[in-house]
Amino acid sequence: MAAAQPGLPAGAAVVRRLARGCWSAFWDYETPKVIVVRNRRLGFVHRMVQLLILLYFVWYVFIVQKSYQDSETGPESSIITKVKGITISEHKVWDVEEYVKPPEGGSVVSIITRMEVTPSQTLGTCPESIRVHSSTCHSDDDCIAGQLDMQGNGIRTGHCVPYYHGDSKTCEVSAWCPVEDGTTENQFLGKMAPNFTILIKNNIHYPKFKFSKGNIASQKNLKHCTFDQDSDPYCPIFKLGFIVEQAGENFTELAHKGGVIGVIINWDCDLDLSESECNPKYSFRRLDPKYDPASSGYNFRFAKYYKINSTTTTRTLIKAYGIRIDVIVHGQAGKFSLIPTIINLATALTSIGVGSFLCDWILLTFMNKNKLYSHKKFDKVVDTLDLHVGQRLPVPEPSQQDSTFTDPKGLAQL
Repeated sequence: MAAAQPGLPAGAAVVRRLARGCWSAFWDYETPKVIVVRNRRLGFVHRMVQLLILLYFVWYVFIVQKSYQDSETGPESSIITKVKGITISEHKVWDVEEYVKPPEGGSVVSIITRMEVTPSQTLGTCPESIRVHSSTCHSDDDCIAGQLDMQGNGIRTGHCVPYYHGDSKTCEVSAWCPVEDGTTENQFLGKMAPNFTILIKNNIHYPKFKFSKGNIASQKNLKHCTFDQDSDPYCPIFKLGFIVEQAGENFTELAHKGGVIGVIINWDCDLDLSESECNPKYSFRRLDPKYDPASSGYNFRFAKYYKINSTTTTRTLIKAYGIRIDVIVHGQAGKFSLIPTIINLATALTSIGVGSFLCDWILLTFMNKNKLYSHKKFDKVVDTLDLHVGQRLPVPEPSQQDSTFTDPKGLAQL
């Protein structure tokens, strides 16, 4: 009689069982257990959650957001502006070369509507402006020679001299004299300014889709047209008064204090449609804080130089108030792409499972028969192998087996 083969070591048995388990996990297919719970309220909640998720993805994600498209934001853009018109003040007629800064045109253009002019300034000594902090004085002791105030107009000479008008005295400075506000003239250019016309030429390019377009129609005659969003959207010639009105501002007030108006051109293009459906949309709004006295308004200074008798250099200092036009271009282009479509469809299908998760949570937490539902949803299996010694434990009698393997009454009551 052959001798019995010695048993395998406990460790080898464990390794063999683990290997069989891994091999089984690789080849076996697992499917979730489905339990039908007949509860109208819970079924209604489940379907409503699924319907809301479905509506969100169909209407908002795919129709409104067009998430089935590949998109590109921030088009490459070029802007050219040109202002035309003449106006008059109390002293002269003004043309474009005098009231438009900078003259070459670009995305930012300033149109001067009021000037404070200090004529015939020459280098010399004169009283400091009374508006400069600590410039007033009573004697020479109040003025320190060589002192420089960065908010002032020059270097103090150490003398206290009478002001240009009135009984006040200020410290004398070495500067361009007379200083600003000494003999200032006020000139208003805004009388005819609402009729100034501004041509805004804009071309955009979306490099990802190799798509380019401009806001001027080919073969368009720009000499006899002005902008109209409905009847003539490809004639980008705007009257200055129209721009200010669309921004909700009073032209006379803005012309006196100055301000910044933004012309926003929006290029939102659905490239799945024809090119004619990609049109610029214009909007206008004031950019500087209107109700903040410290930072509202817009002004700048510049000077015009000339010589008297070919020897003395003289200049006219101008503090200009005006309406600055900032042209801002933005937009987004989209075109159908398979990859974002698949990703969003998968997200939609996965999100529908939120309804089941919510209803399971309600059943397991708040329902009266939550223990019975938990009993049916989760099966408890007792391992009959002792992994420590590698030997099988006695198999219990059917009457001793875990009651979870039987089908207790009450399933129909769910």
